[in-house]
Amino acid sequence: MSSKLPTIKYDRGTLLLTNFDDDFANTLHGVQFDDRINAYRAQARHYRDIVMALHQSARKYTDKAKAFSPVRLSLKKKISPFPHQKEALSKWEESGKRGIIELPTGAGKTVLSVLAIASVQRPTLVVVPTIDLLLQWERVLSEHFNIDIGVYGGGRHEKATITVTTYDSAAHNAEFWGQNYGFLICDECHHLPATAYQFIAEALVAPFRLGVTATLERNDGGEFVCEELLGSLNFSLPIDALEGKYLAPYEVRRVPVNLTDKEREEYESSRKTYLRFLRSTGISFNRPDAWANFIMICQRSAEGKRALEAYRNQRKIAFSSKSKTDALWNILKSHRNDRVIVFTEDNETVYRLSHQLFFPVITHHTKVKERKHLLSLFAEGALPVLLTSKVLNEGVDVPDANVGVVLSGSGSVREHVQRLGRILRKRPGKEAILYEVYAAESSEMNTSERRRQHRAYYGKE
Repeated sequence: MSSKLPTIKYDRGTLLLTNFDDDFANTLHGVQFDDRINAYRAQARHYRDIVMALHQSARKYTDKAKAFSPVRLSLKKKISPFPHQKEALSKWEESGKRGIIELPTGAGKTVLSVLAIASVQRPTLVVVPTIDLLLQWERVLSEHFNIDIGVYGGGRHEKATITVTTYDSAAHNAEFWGQNYGFLICDECHHLPATAYQFIAEALVAPFRLGVTATLERNDGGEFVCEELLGSLNFSLPIDALEGKYLAPYEVRRVPVNLTDKEREEYESSRKTYLRFLRSTGISFNRPDAWANFIMICQRSAEGKRALEAYRNQRKIAFSSKSKTDALWNILKSHRNDRVIVFTEDNETVYRLSHQLFFPVITHHTKVKERKHLLSLFAEGALPVLLTSKVLNEGVDVPDANVGVVLSGSGSVREHVQRLGRILRKRPGKEAILYEVYAAESSEMNTSERRRQHRAYYGKE
């Protein structure tokens, strides 16, 4: 008799539905008939909806898909959430404990996630974009829960009731882990729409889901993919709503610099070569795939290769102008008693600055042990300046930083807001300043305007 019951099985990222009535199966969202095995199949993420539909129809069924049960996860100490954290958690719980919360950096997204884990009481997989965040989450979770925290990534392969992993590791292992976790948390969830990462959320049965980010919106509309995989946007709060009380007050200072005569001559020559070829291709950069198409066209001819090299050279000149180094040195002298993070677009520039100014660097090449040591020295005040390319853009907790200097970057609004967020964590008496140094009369002027199109910068100059 039981063998005739509708049965749900987990199969490497998908659900196999056997003994399901055709009329009922065809009402289920995301379910399709697989004629190779004569059964219905769905992505594992549809597990919750399928089970709820079975319950609502009063059908008995056999569940072989999930390999987890409720667990007791008690907090070591009581957490008194700020009003915005309490409201965000409440909105998420009202949405069935599924969805996305968008809060500025420094507003307590990690602590909010701890409260969500305590609310769900299920084995939890936390997915983060970087090794630095992996270690930071391990520390925070260990501070709040009386259990060992699993860490999978950065050379470690430990799984536990609560496991922290990177997007890369999760993408490689989702089909094997998918039935073991009831709660999925995606930190910096704006990464999830990447083709390589969507499978993480698709392959887990996890009925409870939370995405946290400071900047959900993507240029390619990928935020809608996040909402499809994790749930709708439950709560959002801008930086200016928290400034002063929960985030440090801040100001933004733009510092235009001029290229030297020699730099300008070389810049204009390279840019002319690049633009001449670009116009000949007829490509418009309004399309999301335009840059990839341009690169492909460049590889087809010697003229195209020269144009691509010219493009790279004009960027290099703008990024590493002598005037920028001079401006940075003046800023550092005026903030000799502060903690300063210097951001660049590329590793080459940051390594050059390190050799010139004798300050240490953190890039994606920096070993975990060295990163922890440098961040510790920075927190203690023994190291007043950190140079980085993009590693510290996201999530890493550097609460003592109160000055940020953007020497170069992309036109991404998200990246610019993330860099601002690195210096906004509240401390008594703290006032934050973000400097943006850019080469005037170059393409960096347009880049600067594009990345500042966010309410965090309105009225701040």
